[in-house]
Amino acid sequence: MSKNKMIFGFHAVTSRLRHEASSVEEIFFDHARDDRRMKDLIANAKAAGVRVMPVESERLDKIVGTRRHQGVIAFASQLSLARNLDELLDMVEGPPLLLVLDGITDPHNLGACLRVADGAGAHAVIAPKDRSVGLNATAAKVASGAAESVPFITVTNLARTLRELKERDIWLIGTSDDGDKTLYEGDYSGPTAIVMGSEGEGMRRLTRETCDVLVSIPMFGSVESLNVSVASGVCLYEARRQRIAKEG
Repeated sequence: MSKNKMIFGFHAVTSRLRHEASSVEEIFFDHARDDRRMKDLIANAKAAGVRVMPVESERLDKIVGTRRHQGVIAFASQLSLARNLDELLDMVEGPPLLLVLDGITDPHNLGACLRVADGAGAHAVIAPKDRSVGLNATAAKVASGAAESVPFITVTNLARTLRELKERDIWLIGTSDDGDKTLYEGDYSGPTAIVMGSEGEGMRRLTRETCDVLVSIPMFGSVESLNVSVASGVCLYEARRQRIAKEG
């Protein structure tokens, strides 16, 4: 079995074929699926010179450890996205928009955060290596292709990384229920990093103290807070709205 990164699910595999088919080593698919979606994926893989192997669905279950693979698994090498902060920021045109995740341990939340980051046009998602989930196969599947287009940069010391961002004149906006301002009172039109904490404990103390300002998302119903991926989407799209207004 290949030792390369495992990707599963139609969106994730199709996105990898579209962005960098040469990185895909082989694809295993459920031989019982004969629908148009599967036929198109196999045809695209073969056209790109990727080896495809029909197998029983039970074998896919064992490889992934779950039945949520949608009948297709790929093994591929890592993409050549920017993998360190300096490289990324040197490549960005215009004011950077970054999403910083402090202490996210659920791969489903990470995948959803990558997806909204892609949708809102964020340049990267940044997270600490310790006490955080990595970009595993589950996160990549939930990201629906965003793991192939949004750089996910892990750092050894998040507080130090945040200070380095400040040295580059990137405004650090943390999110907290007791923020000094509401989300809609913040200015995200310039170089901005939006910092999100874990759902249970929020941002760690040093992360919180390093932020330039703390904002809260107004809540008008009975629940006290939003899922971290939903909150990320709300904040990132407010940033995108402000940037579009400024350009117009």
